[in-house]
Order: sequence, then C-alpha cells, then structure tokens
Amino acid sequence: MNQITGATQLLGVIGDPISHSLSPVMHNAALEALGLNYVYVPFQIKPQNLKTAIAGFAVIGVKGFSVTIPHKLDIIPLLSQVSQTAKLVGAVNTVWYTETGWCGTNTDVAGFLAPLKTLSYDWSQITPVILGNGGAARAVVVGCTQLGCPEINIVGRDPEKLELFKHTWNNLSSKINIYLPEQLPELLPQTQLLVNTTPVGMYPKIDQSPIEAKILEKLAAGAIAYDLIYTPNPTQFLQKARQQGAIIIDGLEMLVKQGAFALKIWTEKEPPIEIMERSLKKYLKID
Repeated sequence: MNQITGATQLLGVIGDPISHSLSPVMHNAALEALGLNYVYVPFQIKPQNLKTAIAGFAVIGVKGFSVTIPHKLDIIPLLSQVSQTAKLVGAVNTVWYTETGWCGTNTDVAGFLAPLKTLSYDWSQITPVILGNGGAARAVVVGCTQLGCPEINIVGRDPEKLELFKHTWNNLSSKINIYLPEQLPELLPQTQLLVNTTPVGMYPKIDQSPIEAKILEKLAAGAIAYDLIYTPNPTQFLQKARQQGAIIIDGLEMLVKQGAFALKIWTEKEPPIEIMERSLKKYLKID
C-alpha cells in the first residue's frame, strides 16, 4: 500500500456490515500500481446515519466511494445527480463528488456485461433465464436489455415477489416473463444464457446449487452459465454446467470489472484490471 501522507486522497466503500468487503483489496492494489496518492478504506455506516455520513464525506474531501448493502437505494435521494442506468436498476453502487454535489451511477450493469461482450452471440435471438428476483437480478435484467435480448425469463420461488418484480419496471425494452422453479426443465433447453443471482452455493454452503444436477442436464451445450457468486470458485452450479459443455463465467470477473469502471470514474485513469483480479485471487486463495 502507498505511504499515507498529508496529500493522500480518500476513497472508500460504505455498508453495514462492511468487514466482508473485498473492494479495499482490489482498489488499493490498483491505486498502488497506478502510482496514485490515494487510499481506499471501508466505512461501516448504519442506515440511520447515512445522511450525516455523506454530508461529512463532502466536508472532509472524500473523492468518491462504493455503496453496498443496505444503502444502494436509500442513498439516491441524497445525490444531486443519478445516471439513467442507476435509475433503471433502482440502485446506486458508485458515487463521486463534483461542484454540484454527489453524483451516482451503477457499474454492476457494465461489470456484468463485460465478459459477455467478448463472446460472439446474436443476443437478439436469446431469451436469458435469470435465477432470482432480488437487487442483483435487477442489474442483470438491465444488462440483458442493453444486449438487445427481446425477452427475459425470471425464475423465483415466491409468486407474489415475482409479480412485484415484473411490474416495477418502467420503459424497459425487453419483455419480462416470470416462472417458478418447477418450470425450469422447459426453459433451460431453449436458452443460451443462464444467470444465477441468488446466494445459493455461496461460501460456506458450497455444496448447494440453485438448480439440481438432473435439471441442469437440460442446458444446451455451448450455452453460457453465469454465476454472480465468486467464492467458492467455481461454484457447484458452474462445475455442473461445465460438465454439460457450457461456457462458464464466475462472479469474480464481474466484481473486478464493476470496480474497474468505478475506479476510472474516480481517478480518470485506465484501471489495471489484471492486477485487481490477481490481488483478489491471492486474497481468496484461488489458483
């Protein structure tokens, strides 16, 4: 880490809890590699203290910060400007300071899309299947819309929450369809993109999978299986999908890419993506 001096600029991440965040690992590695006199630190902020904390950040000259649970939605009214992407997702994960106040956007969408854009698929012919209907699923839906997917199939366990999810979208160019898990055997053979946005299979419950192996067998060879989870690496879900001949993408790449997009906003420098990824793999003990 760079030596902290009287001229060191401050970046950070806010959340509650925050001790689990990997953002300080990759961002400080990147800042050191870039030779910038910045430091990136975690701030545990209770929901009732959010407004006071953001005002305090402005006073002490914080340049920008990442936003994680539970503040991604509640921070929006405290910002002077919010990007169209963040409005569509309904959440902000990256904030920076300008002369007019705090501005916010959502880099999760760009982070999700980054590995997909390297693949040669006709997205206008693909109907993605998304497992889960929480906050992470919203960023994935917006990403799939930006790819040009005409329809998106959402799979969740709670019919009421699914209906609510379906009807919270405004001006979305893709059609949202909702399904229960028992309908997966019909959906999987027809898709080329299967995305898990649920926490099922995340450490420490590494033996779990959001889809039973027998059902996952219906996924077409050559389809993409994408898991937003990054530990374990790979998850049971991705291991089984790879056995089926699927192209697999893990959550570590999305984590790094969304962080890289944020870092570029704060520093106006090209982020050292390989160094960010390598720092996380070393920290997580991933080969």
